[in-house]
Amino acid sequence: MNTIVIKIGGAAGLDFAHAAADIAELIRAGNRVVVVHGGSDATNDLSRRLGIEPTFLTSPSGHTSRRTDAKTLEVFQMACRGLVNPRIVLALQRVGVQAVGISGLDAGLWTGPRKNAVRAIVENRPVIIRDDYTGTVEKVNTRVLTTLIDAGFTPVIAPPALADDGTAINIDADRAAAQTAAALRADSLILLTNVPGLLRAFPDESSLIPEIARAELAAAEELAQGRMKKKIMGAREALEGGVARAIIADGRVERPITRALAGTGTVIR
Repeated sequence: MNTIVIKIGGAAGLDFAHAAADIAELIRAGNRVVVVHGGSDATNDLSRRLGIEPTFLTSPSGHTSRRTDAKTLEVFQMACRGLVNPRIVLALQRVGVQAVGISGLDAGLWTGPRKNAVRAIVENRPVIIRDDYTGTVEKVNTRVLTTLIDAGFTPVIAPPALADDGTAINIDADRAAAQTAAALRADSLILLTNVPGLLRAFPDESSLIPEIARAELAAAEELAQGRMKKKIMGAREALEGGVARAIIADGRVERPITRALAGTGTVIR
């Protein structure tokens, strides 16, 4: 019996129905599955409908993240827990999977520190932002997940996470999925996204890098652009936590998880 953590990206273009059908097959075959998702596209859409223009920050190292003030945090929670999570749960229910939607707040499922300050480059100048509600997942309450799985349910986890100071925080779902996979001692972490994997010459999809050795991850992170940097970082953290392999794969196609497990995408061992 294998344990597989599947992160479904929050970008536009992913087909939840394709992923759900694949997850149903995996469960029928006796695998233990946990689903993690983001909500970036839904958050952008909802934010604009509410008259709040999304803002993103670029760190000095080139990582991009959402500027999350108090209002944006509320929109983020509404989008992830109120829109994306039910869509995935419903897609799974339609194919016979007893999915349970939860968030990282529930029973302290995901916990970690809120950042005291966020460093970013704005108009070519370094700035420090102190009223941001972002952080990282450092602990995973696996008892919540194993209790659900042992009872025949499939957890579907939405951000946010619970900060050490008792506030909700926006976290990166790729890295949260990696921490979840490591805590569960998962066999595989699959990161579904809206491209075939890591591309050597983005956006040329024919430039897919099919495999990355662990020793090559630093170079791969330098090569990656935008949100892909976080996926490479998450893959590295999963491997460091004991996960055998991480796969960045195309979530737009039929049987995306089966294809990923067969080696289609960017496999990191």
